[in-house]
Amino acid sequence: MLSVSGARGLVGQTMTSEVARDFAAAFGSFVRASTAQASPLLCMGRDGRPSGLELMQAAIDGLLSTGCRVIDLGIVTTPSVAVMIGKHLAAVGGGAVGGIEITASHNPIIWNGIKCLNADGVAPPPHDADEIIRRFRDKDFVRSPLDRAKACRRDDTTNATHVERVLASIGGVGGPDVAAIRTAKLKVVLDSINGAGCVPGRMLLEALGCQVVHINGEPTGQFAHTPEPIEENLRDLAARTAEEKAACGFAQDPDADRLAIIDETGRYIGEEYTLVLAVKRVLQVSPLAPGSAGGSKRVLATNLSTSRMIDDVAAQFGATVLRTAVGEANVVAAMKPHGSHAILGGEGNGGVILPPVCWVRDSLSAMALTLSLIVAERKPLSAIVGGLPKYHMIKHKFDLAKIGGLAIVKPALEKVQKRFSAARISTVDGVRLDFDDGWVHLRPSNTEPIVRLIAEAKTESRAKGLIDEVAVAAGLK
Repeated sequence: MLSVSGARGLVGQTMTSEVARDFAAAFGSFVRASTAQASPLLCMGRDGRPSGLELMQAAIDGLLSTGCRVIDLGIVTTPSVAVMIGKHLAAVGGGAVGGIEITASHNPIIWNGIKCLNADGVAPPPHDADEIIRRFRDKDFVRSPLDRAKACRRDDTTNATHVERVLASIGGVGGPDVAAIRTAKLKVVLDSINGAGCVPGRMLLEALGCQVVHINGEPTGQFAHTPEPIEENLRDLAARTAEEKAACGFAQDPDADRLAIIDETGRYIGEEYTLVLAVKRVLQVSPLAPGSAGGSKRVLATNLSTSRMIDDVAAQFGATVLRTAVGEANVVAAMKPHGSHAILGGEGNGGVILPPVCWVRDSLSAMALTLSLIVAERKPLSAIVGGLPKYHMIKHKFDLAKIGGLAIVKPALEKVQKRFSAARISTVDGVRLDFDDGWVHLRPSNTEPIVRLIAEAKTESRAKGLIDEVAVAAGLK
């Protein structure tokens, strides 16, 4: 899988040391060409999977072969790599101009991958990603090898640096400051899925004065359950949250860029709520932008597959929501032109982008904002969620291998557009159809060999109806 999200493959089959070395060499060559630096500096981390160490060493070799210097961060989260790129911008001999995380994010342990970040600490935009992929496929590499002993060094300050950045940023948005959250002494159950979020996740919660019940909290990379943070994989977390009478439960994915949340009753509230809760808190405390006609220039951004709840909450505060193709690089690309007016972004998969921390989805930022909201509202999480707009969302996926492969995608999308020509249609990413009472989105995945079909409506029956109608029109069932 090669896309704007980087490279992913099956360990030992389509993701090997050779692939990691070549993909990193392609990225290093791209960086050399785009920065015109003779020996650019890049940060490198991994999410803890057992296959990650070998792949990371191969990727370091690939970067060194192109003349890039490397800072080895060890087992760290994807957003942490972004934070460290920022930290090392002023490094002696030329600041950091990008980085790599060895991760397959939420994919099962048989997968691993390579996620590239640019100088802003964000996934490269589509045209840059295409050029990196072209260099990889064509083996178009710059060859200017450096000695590992001289050009690769270790930095073990990543987790502390990331936590400090989050704490400073939460104070910066003006909510209850860290001292106020500490005073609340909230109990939180954290499931870090034995991934890269284990250490910084606990560090953050303890710094916020929380009593932490940590499950799957050792960064062994041996995942205790299927890693995607969806309801069926979080039943133990839900039960433990209720048993402990905790304020909430948090679930990270292996590279800790996504967060799912359990309320105090032990109910999985759904990934879609993570971003909405963060949006509500930031809008509560973010001041109106000066000089805007009749209100605020506060801008939010999310992808086309994310719930309308964010639009409803934004409307309550007079904020604007920008919709993009799926992928955090696309969300960030929409935010960047708005500068400081772009106060938050993210995706409905549990990803929150808080710019003062980094331009990457970050579970630590999401946890801090959620706790800030709980303290500010003085209500249990279930009551806060109960006050949000109500929708029913259904997510379905089709295995490309079982429906005819990638070749069927384009005609399927064309069939849907033709069948629903009266709807409000977006073709920015697959096809999204908007109706007054709901929407439906059909698109090929960036990270798995599947086609995703997502629908949301005011009623469950309408959402199911949209799924069925579009699946039939596309020839998928």
